[in-house]
Amino acid sequence: MTILAVVFDLDGLMFNTEDVFDISGNELLQRRGLRMTDEIRNAMLGRRPTEAIANMLQLTGIREEVDRLITESHEIFFGLVDEHLKPMTGLFELLDHLEQIDMPKAVATSSPRNYMQNILNRFTLLERFHETFTAEDVERGKPEPDIYLKAAKRLGISPHQMMVLEDSEAGTKAASSAGAIAISVPHRHTARHDFSSATHIVKSLADPIIYQLLETEKTRGDRDRQSRR
Repeated sequence: MTILAVVFDLDGLMFNTEDVFDISGNELLQRRGLRMTDEIRNAMLGRRPTEAIANMLQLTGIREEVDRLITESHEIFFGLVDEHLKPMTGLFELLDHLEQIDMPKAVATSSPRNYMQNILNRFTLLERFHETFTAEDVERGKPEPDIYLKAAKRLGISPHQMMVLEDSEAGTKAASSAGAIAISVPHRHTARHDFSSATHIVKSLADPIIYQLLETEKTRGDRDRQSRR
């Protein structure tokens, strides 16, 4: 197993946006006399906005336009971000480590590009990634493997040479189906998801397993470079 790049999901993996989405989703449903349930939440997690809202409509029976609900949902969400948005444990330390070992890194999210840019720019992170991939870049969203296949192609590597960090069942299935090394990092909203397709399941981005895999690759790379001298 040779890891040549690391690809991060965004929502729930890099930041606690799923906590914020949970609050905003509850507000969206309460305005319609409904409430968020685990079934609705799980049907929306890890999917592109149009697919997430479509799943919500199917489960709730709400008869409104998807685009209008997406707009309203984003308005509620961004009204909460300044107060509630936080990086997930170990994020900045892992990014620093990847840069120290000169490991290319990318973001592959089901969210739209303008949303991704907004979130990353709040922490001056956008320029730290070699590539970014969003909902607009593929026809089929997660759990289909398209976004990770595209990421591997753009990075110039085979999917099996790519470590993917994900927090949801849909994202993990997408990474695994693409042939990547799928590292799942569940949180309280995804703890009951099916992560059976993951290569490893870890507790946070600070988990030693991630660093052990990367250190193995660094050591091997250093050895290969020395052998070529």
